[in-house]
Amino acid sequence: MRVAAKMNRLGTETAFEMLARARALEAKGKHVVHLEIGEPDFDTPANIVEAGVAALKQGWTHYGPSAGLPELREAIARESSQVRGVTHTADQVVVTPGAKPIMFFVIMSLVDEGDEVIYPNPGFPIYESVINFVGGVPVPVQLREDREFRFDVGELRQKVSDKTRLIILNSPQNPTGGVLTRSDLEQVAEIASERNIPVLTDEVYRRIIYSGEHFSIASLPGMQDKAIILDGFSKTYAMTGWRLGYGIMPLDLAAHITRLMTNSASCTASFIQRAGVEAITGPQEEPARYVAEFKRRRDVIVDGLNQIRGFSCLRPQGAFYVFPNVSRVGVPSSALADYLLTEAGVATLSGGSFGQYGEGYLRLSYANSVENLQIALERIKAAVARL
Repeated sequence: MRVAAKMNRLGTETAFEMLARARALEAKGKHVVHLEIGEPDFDTPANIVEAGVAALKQGWTHYGPSAGLPELREAIARESSQVRGVTHTADQVVVTPGAKPIMFFVIMSLVDEGDEVIYPNPGFPIYESVINFVGGVPVPVQLREDREFRFDVGELRQKVSDKTRLIILNSPQNPTGGVLTRSDLEQVAEIASERNIPVLTDEVYRRIIYSGEHFSIASLPGMQDKAIILDGFSKTYAMTGWRLGYGIMPLDLAAHITRLMTNSASCTASFIQRAGVEAITGPQEEPARYVAEFKRRRDVIVDGLNQIRGFSCLRPQGAFYVFPNVSRVGVPSSALADYLLTEAGVATLSGGSFGQYGEGYLRLSYANSVENLQIALERIKAAVARL
């Protein structure tokens, strides 16, 4: 069967490939500690599960509006207005099966062949994958360790051209856990306003932050008609398998994103959206508990990694990833990740999986128990000592 040439431009997410390899080893009897997949190990809060079950029993099993159920869109708009300090309406919200479709649909809607998109590198690999797929030109801006994995805004300004059609931000960030400051965002907003460039702000980890409060570029003056917020339920509420995400955007773009939903998935499952309403409007103690536990785990893994020969690890300010520098180990990061999986039974990801500037690093997710993190640290330390 002949496959379209553009399929060769579509990348993948290495976390799922490494997970499959780790599962294959487990099937042969090897014990593996999973630090590769970005998934909270907590169960979805009981009140959310009960809301989903109740919705099924009440018959919420039929088609819904492509943009999402009105009650969920209203809840999202209300919560966003409260936390971001700007007025959002339900008409600006599009609900999707997971947050990735918002990313895909926004890039499809705004980027033509040859258009440039600025994005963080190392960064979530699907940004670059989708830019390439639609025929756009990926323009990476390096996230630097000496800046706590924030980019240099001056470098970003130099990368902007007349062909720039979109700037992508991610804070707190995957894979580094870095957090952009308000000053960073103000400077990006200034560039976006000067050049009339939309900004896709990926905020799926906004609730997982360890000091201060999350700040969104959408909160800044002049960004109401340029900011496109990408958010979801997976990380905050431990709902990865539910597949529930959303975007908040200018009204004219929302109409195009809704048409893409109609043409692709038709709509997001109604009973899952009913659970989403409960997630936003119900008790918030469990998500707060998750963040406190993630912070405890962060400190365990950072302290442990910094005791391993050749490893140097910053203490991230958000998300649930560490991105240790392993360049002094003397092994390419991809080979080191393979070695740790097969020899130590610890699944990690090569920093190169997140772009050219990720080489020399590993990404480890600490969305796992302290007990398992300690086992992984002991195994990594022993394995590296044998190199």
